[in-house]
Amino acid sequence: MPLIRPRLTDHHGIMAPQAELDFAIPFFDEDIPLYVDPFMLWRSPSQQDQALHTSLINAFNHLGYLVSQGEEAQAMATLIAASECDEVGLGTSVTRKGKRIGATKAKEILTLFKRIPYYAQRGFRHFEEIQFFVDGISKDRISDISCSFLKSFLIDFTIQQCEKIGIPREDVNVLNVYDYRKNTFETQNGLALPVNPINGRPLLFVPKRWLRFVPWINYDEYFSTYCPQDEISHKPDELLRVEVLDYNRDHYGVVDAYIKAKERTFEDCKNDPLFSQIPVTSAKRKFALIKKLPSGKEDNADKKYENAIGQLLPSILYPKLDFTQEQARTDSGVSIRDLIFYNTASTPFLQDMHNDYGSKQITLEMKNVAEVGREHVDQLNRYLSEELGKFGIFVTRNPMKKAILTRTIDLWSGQRKAIISLTDEDVGQMVELFESKQRDPIDVIVKKYNEFRARCP
Repeated sequence: MPLIRPRLTDHHGIMAPQAELDFAIPFFDEDIPLYVDPFMLWRSPSQQDQALHTSLINAFNHLGYLVSQGEEAQAMATLIAASECDEVGLGTSVTRKGKRIGATKAKEILTLFKRIPYYAQRGFRHFEEIQFFVDGISKDRISDISCSFLKSFLIDFTIQQCEKIGIPREDVNVLNVYDYRKNTFETQNGLALPVNPINGRPLLFVPKRWLRFVPWINYDEYFSTYCPQDEISHKPDELLRVEVLDYNRDHYGVVDAYIKAKERTFEDCKNDPLFSQIPVTSAKRKFALIKKLPSGKEDNADKKYENAIGQLLPSILYPKLDFTQEQARTDSGVSIRDLIFYNTASTPFLQDMHNDYGSKQITLEMKNVAEVGREHVDQLNRYLSEELGKFGIFVTRNPMKKAILTRTIDLWSGQRKAIISLTDEDVGQMVELFESKQRDPIDVIVKKYNEFRARCP
């Protein structure tokens, strides 16, 4: 059984929690659903980030210089090359492979340097403003252009982080690295970088401090808050995006007022975490809902239980365990839903789970049943493997009966597999610890495991 949704660190056996790393751990076959927001560099107190933002804007504004010198073809080629950066794996692609803009879209962007007097005279101070004038420019395109022009820094940052935590690297060639002395993209050969084991392509890390779900400067907020909709149309409810973009081109002052307002409130601009815990009040409500649910399947109680547990436990166990995903599987015709976690090995207990049971990932099987039966133990037993590890957890309503508990002890004796259960009472204790912050909720799992091992021969 292969690892579920493997990350680079897990592939190399590096049990580092995401919360303790400075970069977003890349996946191999999908993007991270976050984006580089260039405004995060502009507002950063770091002189390095501010200098990188200046370099980014200078590179973009050089395109306008090329246009003014009659070298539009070179400007178009540079912009098209910058419009995609597959090495970083940010966005919503399920293949880690994006698509560059075409010549028509590139020309439309470059026309802004001629069409709008402010840009013709001074250039952009935040190039993400292009989304207010050109259709089809979204947060993923802004992010990719940023990463492309900053790729040289990202290469150095990636090498530094690999050396810091011991990620293996290979010599690879990296396409489209921007040379600020020549103002062109070039290929750099023989760089020692981490690679995607699926296709051998280089991977680049991105600082977490740059990442947001939505750019600080964004069209939707501008449209709802600053755009004078009544001036553009007598029917604002039917206002089309293209009409707003046309208006903006002839009324740059409205866009400029929005940009200045966003600059004034820069301190409110924060990076978004890769995982957000639910508030304590939400955790308490989820547990109250769980307590009211009957066991079994009547009135979809099993689905409601699984959904509530699936929202509660990833928050309670973070950051000691990084949430992988919720998984549906079938065993002997029975549908089973699991919560899968990366084992960060960030505590002595989690290190023991990795060393003693080979648990690179930890599986929690959700069972809204009055009592766990022999067939449930057998199903989880079959799922636990050398690759995933031999430690599993039932999340269920009531304690195991003596006969079932004896069966789990026999599995440990014969196959060195450990299966424990978390009941409603245990989950309630975890919520209390989550609220009080006096101890870590994972301590409840540690206690249940220690009780299990005390029964083993």
